[in-house]
Amino acid sequence: MTQDLSKHTPMMAQYLQLKAQNPDILLFYRMGDFYELFYDDAKKAAALLDISLTKRGASAGEPIPMAGVPYHAVEGYLAKLVSLGESVAICEQIGDPATSKGPVERKVVRIVTPGTVSDEALLPERQDNLVAAIYEEKGVFAIATLDMTSGRFLITELPNKEALAAELQRLLPAEILYAEDFSAAEILNNYKGLRRRPVWEFELVTAINLLNRQFGTQSLAGFGVEKAVVALCAAGCVLHYAQETQRTALPHINSIHLAQNSDTILLDAATRRNLELTQNLAGGTENTLAAVLDKCVTPMGSRLLKRWIHQPIRDLEKLKKRQDIIDTLQKEQRIEPLQPLLQNVGDMERILARVALRSARPRDLTHLRTALAQLPDIAKNAKNLTASLDALVAQIGDFSELHALLKRAIIETPPQLIRDGGVIAEGYNAELDEWRELSAGATQYLENLEIREREATGIDTLKIGFNAVHGYYIQISQGQAHKAPMHYVRRQTLKNAERYIIPELKTYEDKVLKAKGASLALEKQLYDELFDLLMPRLGEMQLAAMALSELDVLTNLAERAESLNYVRPTFSLQRGVNIKGGRHPVVEQVLKDPFIANPVFLNAQRHLLVVTGPNMGGKSTYMRQIALISLMAYIGSFVPADSAEIGALDRIFTRIGASDDLASGRSTFMVEMTEMANILHQATEKSLVLIDEIGRGTSTYDGLSLAWACAEWLAKKTQSLTLFATHYFELTSLPSQLKGVANVHLDAREHQDSIVFMHSVQEGAASKSYGLAVAALAGVPKQVIQLAKQRLAHLEEISLQTKEAHDNPQGDLLFAADLQETPQIQPLVAQQSELEKALISIDPDELTPRQALEALYRLKKLMA
Repeated sequence: MTQDLSKHTPMMAQYLQLKAQNPDILLFYRMGDFYELFYDDAKKAAALLDISLTKRGASAGEPIPMAGVPYHAVEGYLAKLVSLGESVAICEQIGDPATSKGPVERKVVRIVTPGTVSDEALLPERQDNLVAAIYEEKGVFAIATLDMTSGRFLITELPNKEALAAELQRLLPAEILYAEDFSAAEILNNYKGLRRRPVWEFELVTAINLLNRQFGTQSLAGFGVEKAVVALCAAGCVLHYAQETQRTALPHINSIHLAQNSDTILLDAATRRNLELTQNLAGGTENTLAAVLDKCVTPMGSRLLKRWIHQPIRDLEKLKKRQDIIDTLQKEQRIEPLQPLLQNVGDMERILARVALRSARPRDLTHLRTALAQLPDIAKNAKNLTASLDALVAQIGDFSELHALLKRAIIETPPQLIRDGGVIAEGYNAELDEWRELSAGATQYLENLEIREREATGIDTLKIGFNAVHGYYIQISQGQAHKAPMHYVRRQTLKNAERYIIPELKTYEDKVLKAKGASLALEKQLYDELFDLLMPRLGEMQLAAMALSELDVLTNLAERAESLNYVRPTFSLQRGVNIKGGRHPVVEQVLKDPFIANPVFLNAQRHLLVVTGPNMGGKSTYMRQIALISLMAYIGSFVPADSAEIGALDRIFTRIGASDDLASGRSTFMVEMTEMANILHQATEKSLVLIDEIGRGTSTYDGLSLAWACAEWLAKKTQSLTLFATHYFELTSLPSQLKGVANVHLDAREHQDSIVFMHSVQEGAASKSYGLAVAALAGVPKQVIQLAKQRLAHLEEISLQTKEAHDNPQGDLLFAADLQETPQIQPLVAQQSELEKALISIDPDELTPRQALEALYRLKKLMA
């Protein structure tokens, strides 16, 4: 594509100028009823959207590749592009074709990007849609996130790139902005919507000025963020990007908040994955904690609950207030009356964002009207119960005058778009009613004119019609066209009819079209004025939406507690986790049989449990349920247990399961050791640590040694609250050597050659691993099981020789003796017996009757 615009047609020169201003994104160029794309954009869009790639004439002597989408169906195509991480500049005609000389004036009116999109059809309803900017300076990493659909603007500073990676894993931004010189770009490998930004967009002075202008302040001290200078650099970039893409004021972005790690219980990426909080290990959303807990009746409530799940808080006062509200809603039986009212509120949060951006559609305003209508009844059902609930209800406010305005201004069921007209209610504006009356009177006038002309001409096929190209016309069939009077002026010839115009009809057409045009223009003006009337109370309505979403979450958690038999946990300032009758919140919903509840008791004197038991016995489920119950308590939820007392926690770590990370060239064992190293470096005495079968991916001696060393480090050095599941029975001797260590096991029973898993936790170490019984259940051939039993018997015989030196119930199988001195054991496929050899040597066709009789006697003797 040449840059010499003089060689191009005027229209293509205009297109290339606009494209040069938006070089890295697709440009949707409005032409009539289509958005067209040209050159490389056309080729890219054709491949991504599966639309036809054509050619449009030539410009500068070369054919122009072209692709297009209809303007009325553009949202579906934009949704697909946004989901693929693409951004699109929307270029509209802003000039008047009637007065334009040359191409109609056009300009880019907005840029749709994955992270800044606000259109309802383009957004995941129950998931946050964030644009994030990341920055690093002098070893300090920072992230700033903006939710364009709510105005929520957060910044955080982090000590290293691993913490930044964990934060990105938690937030999962739709779009990530990073500086050209960002040093840790490898952590972005698995994300879509990556945007390299010039370094100057991250300058501190520029960022502070930009933020102060946005908030209408002289200083950022009132927000408590002035010392987070690296994070402010990231915030400046993300705000600049939002302004650049929206091309309008952003009044709903009116504050910024600094999130401190000390306020929350930290979860790393591996823990979020292993606990399956909002996404299961297969990448879906079913059978996750969110799937069980999230029965919120509003999308904004659902999004808030997921934020709570991913960021449990440590503020005990705030947690107790949440618990009080849940308790009260249950006891006062307010769940059932509140939920239908909240459901009618809908997604008020995102509607208000579109109001702020002045992109709200007529049906957004009717949904807002419906939401505002629910507020008095919601307040009536929720207030005067507890101080905590009253404080929440007080934020909802009274918007009766805005509800009355919208009820007066917008019809009950408006069309989807304001450009279609018919949105403003009758009686709202006298001038609009007059123009509409004039336009509506056309129908009766045309019916009368049609009857009069039919009688005057005697043409029974005569009728009056209208289309957007030729306006009003009189149509006569070809068979009667010769009867048309002289004053009928032919306007169009069709296959079976002729179309005419007469002066009276033309005069009336001009009058009606003027009325329609004036009506639509006035309606658009009145619609825009509605935004001006709503805007002064936008901040109050945003506060109300936040309170309503929190009320939805708490009402939902009250319903879940009631339906699923959850109890209110208590908190302790001391280290420890004491759960009686704990259940896994997800597994108990999937199982058809009753879930076997189990206890756990951890404190400063008993802080590491070595968990043994058979495969499939429930060790992983048991450990996960302890983490999930603790996490649920720290979001304010009730928990699946008979009782639960949770002590102070600062982090939750898990090392459960692993798989190869082929993309990074890391083996299963390498992934396992990387996760373990992170735990050993980061865990404190207030951390909850779950370790499941460490050391499996290497040799037996290496694996046992590593498992032993990790357990000893956690027991002696960090003294974290730890559950350490293992099949290395040597580790069950740790309690006799280290303080604060105890054994527990998942019980099982053998019956003949089968095994029954009891799934109940008992004190002490397991007596055996039941590995052969589990292998038989899995369908391993019986001959292989038999050979394994012979090998096991030999190993146990060797271990008995040194058992007096060990307390382990199974003895020390690894360090007992030289296992190379193995006696001959019957092989898997048995050797042929003498009888079988004799049978094979006989050829019946070669034997005489006497020889056959002798052979029979010989075989009988061999059997004996």
